[in-house]
Amino acid sequence: MSLCLVQSRALLGLEAAAVTVEVHLANGLPSFTLVGLADVEVKEARERVRCAIQNAGLVFPHNQRITVNLAPADLPKDSGRFDLPIALGILAASGQLDGAKLAGYEFAGELSLSGELRPVRGALAMCLALHAQRVVTRLALPAGSAEEAALVPQAQVYRAQHLLDVVRHFQPVAPDVPPAEPSPGWTKVEAAPLAGVTRYADLADVKGQTGAKRALEIAAAGGHSVLMVGPPGSGKSMLAQRFAGLLPPMTVDEALQSAAIASLGGRFTLEQWAVRPTCSPHHSASAVALVGGGSPPRPGEISLAHHGVLFLDELPEFPRAALEALREPLENGTITISRAARRADFPARFQLIAAMNPCPCGYLGSTLKACRCTPDQVARYQSKLSGPLLDRIDLHVEVAALPSTDLLQAPPGESSERIRERCLAARERALTRQASTNHALQGKAIDDAVLLDEAAAKFLNLAATRLGWSGRSIHRALKVARTIADLAGAHTTQVTHVAEAMQYRQALRGV
Repeated sequence: MSLCLVQSRALLGLEAAAVTVEVHLANGLPSFTLVGLADVEVKEARERVRCAIQNAGLVFPHNQRITVNLAPADLPKDSGRFDLPIALGILAASGQLDGAKLAGYEFAGELSLSGELRPVRGALAMCLALHAQRVVTRLALPAGSAEEAALVPQAQVYRAQHLLDVVRHFQPVAPDVPPAEPSPGWTKVEAAPLAGVTRYADLADVKGQTGAKRALEIAAAGGHSVLMVGPPGSGKSMLAQRFAGLLPPMTVDEALQSAAIASLGGRFTLEQWAVRPTCSPHHSASAVALVGGGSPPRPGEISLAHHGVLFLDELPEFPRAALEALREPLENGTITISRAARRADFPARFQLIAAMNPCPCGYLGSTLKACRCTPDQVARYQSKLSGPLLDRIDLHVEVAALPSTDLLQAPPGESSERIRERCLAARERALTRQASTNHALQGKAIDDAVLLDEAAAKFLNLAATRLGWSGRSIHRALKVARTIADLAGAHTTQVTHVAEAMQYRQALRGV
């Protein structure tokens, strides 16, 4: 009878819960039992582990009763990440490995039938969770996953190509036998410096559209959300795809958080390191696809766009439930996925850039083509967006179609680099004043930071009364006005700043 314990981790959202893989070998009828609330993917590890051990030239204990327990028993486990620790536990329990050497290591990796190790989802998220919890351990991961995890500062990560690479490192050594040469497949991974300038599409590619570019500049400077309304082909998508180039460079913490969520969704590559994500789901996406869900909970598009941009094109065509699910994340910057047994919190601090046509045919108010929609059709189309959702979008800007002469003869616009410099200067003023962007201001902090002069206050009060604005709309306009004042380098928020902010809430005019 023999027992071996191997340490691993399970992912529940962005949390990495410790899992002890307990392997017990005993005499009795030959069997291989796996317990511990394992999902189907984990239960299938029995056949993968058996074949991998045999094809690697090692001895699988066919004539014994094998029991594998994944503790704690009430914690759900999924994916093939437990293949490697299960195989090591069996080999150590059968005396082919030195079980004492496994202490201080944690293992994760999927095994192929030949014994090769395959990458696992969420390696960076797991390593980042260990770093946040200040857990000091050594991680053994497959190639591909190890390079991800090594991006976390001070992480001790080892890369293995094959099951035999791990076995050679932990095999028992007789006292009178010199230690074997280390396997070339087992190496410690150091985070490679990912130098180079992050490249985004340049806003200079968009000709004309001065008003829309100004709105994007304000949004980038203050962290605001934008709704662009205009006919087809007016440049809404081009503008949105270039918005990330106006945002400040990512800090190391922001890059790690963004990469960890992408790793959890299986989307991260080293080329994406420190690049602000731009997620643009199709308008047929469901509410679960947007905000996250499933069992176990997985991040949705709003979390994958954390510290980046969420671009929703054809906004009224999205399902109503999906759009309404965006309300709380737009305010709080987080999303909580609750299920009967578990709940998971995902960050979702994104900037929303939405685009839509003004009517079903798309040409309402266009000077290039006549609109053929009836007033009822226009009203029905625009009413797909609820008032509470529109209230939470700071800037509503009209993107008109350009005449062909302007499009062909207009010179290139201002580059993203020059606009970004102004945005960074405005952000720096806001951070110096209140330690946050203007969009994040709440409650009393709005009054303290806006510094509204008397004439501007009277003007805003009169306009809000006539337009029937809600309290949220007034606060949104104040935040936008403060950002405009920061771009202008003004200490107080003046009438001109408030007047411009008010212009960005009137793009949907109906008929």
